[in-house]
Amino acid sequence: MKILVLNSGSSSLKFQLFKKADLSVLASGLIEQIGDAKSAAQLSFFDSSGVEQELKQNAPVVDHREAIKVMADMLRASGTLVDTEELAGIGHRVVHGGESFHQPVRIDENVISAIEELIPLAPLHNPANLMGIRVTMEHVGPTPQVAVFDTAFHQSIPEHAYLYALPYSLYEKKKVRRYGFHGTSHAYVARQAALYLDRPVEELNIITLHLGNGASAAAIRGGKCIDTSMGMTPLEGLVMGTRSGDLDPAILFYLSRESGLDIDALDTLLNKESGLKGICGENDMRTISQAAEQGDHQAKLALTIFCYRLRKYIGAYMAALGGVDCIVFTGGIGENSAIVRQLSCQGMERLGLCLDGKKNSIRQKEILEIQAGDSQVSLLVIPTDEEHEIASQTLQVIDEMNVS
Repeated sequence: MKILVLNSGSSSLKFQLFKKADLSVLASGLIEQIGDAKSAAQLSFFDSSGVEQELKQNAPVVDHREAIKVMADMLRASGTLVDTEELAGIGHRVVHGGESFHQPVRIDENVISAIEELIPLAPLHNPANLMGIRVTMEHVGPTPQVAVFDTAFHQSIPEHAYLYALPYSLYEKKKVRRYGFHGTSHAYVARQAALYLDRPVEELNIITLHLGNGASAAAIRGGKCIDTSMGMTPLEGLVMGTRSGDLDPAILFYLSRESGLDIDALDTLLNKESGLKGICGENDMRTISQAAEQGDHQAKLALTIFCYRLRKYIGAYMAALGGVDCIVFTGGIGENSAIVRQLSCQGMERLGLCLDGKKNSIRQKEILEIQAGDSQVSLLVIPTDEEHEIASQTLQVIDEMNVS
């Protein structure tokens, strides 16, 4: 039996197929630019000899319904999934679960309705996630389908950490509060850190840093998140590729008055034109690092601001946790940028963080330990695997169904 994981975006469909017995990957694929003449689909899979193979298709994919069909055809052609009866379950990434969902759940009409009601909190993501759910349900009949929420891991955050200093009625009536995102990634790497350190996660204080085009930090005590940098939306917190992160809210009033920017223009400014891109015109950390090394002032500034904000959050979360045992770097930047890791830990030796420069320069796919011998805090680079985490949580729900 197998587990299929779907991540349905507004114009893309990412998927992975796992063997149920050990959650090893059988196939993974991506369909991009759905609805565009330049649509492209690709599938990587392992044949019967264990050799990795690839299938590609460049024909237009008009909508998500056709994308699901293309996915099914490619899986069938690869021999990794001949019939949907081979599926023990399907796990769907859903970005926003609000306060309704603290755990993964089997999808039924009530769950779909609840996800629909949360669309105002994630207008770009939940509708796309729902499309994937609805289309898949049409194709696979009684196969159990599970929703795994990005926000669920952060539902353990206490009230004093998730509330904003706004009129309490805004929380009561409009559910204005911190929700946090990247929850599957933070949960996965925290658990992997505990396994690597050979210590129960319940005994550890961990700071996880998911650093990519979107970036967030989480403070985790005993396996439970107690604070996270993203807020009601993914805009708050760290500097990101195109998002501003934390800023003085009154800047918006100022720009509205002085520049005549309306709500939509401000939304675009903060979400798509700010962050690293706003500072230096580029949002790819690889390009920025190369330009900074060559002396480009704006690139240096972008890199410095990114790491300074990160260092502030590390310090704040060390205080919130009352000390930390381990800090984890993950995500595209966290896993691959030695300079970001170096600058983020720079000057923190008196707080017990001592980076080993030689270890930090190593690149490998496995977990990498980068602290110096005299460091009081373990510093780990752990490749994230959100699809594996979704598959694991999906399997957990299926197993609980079978027991009951």
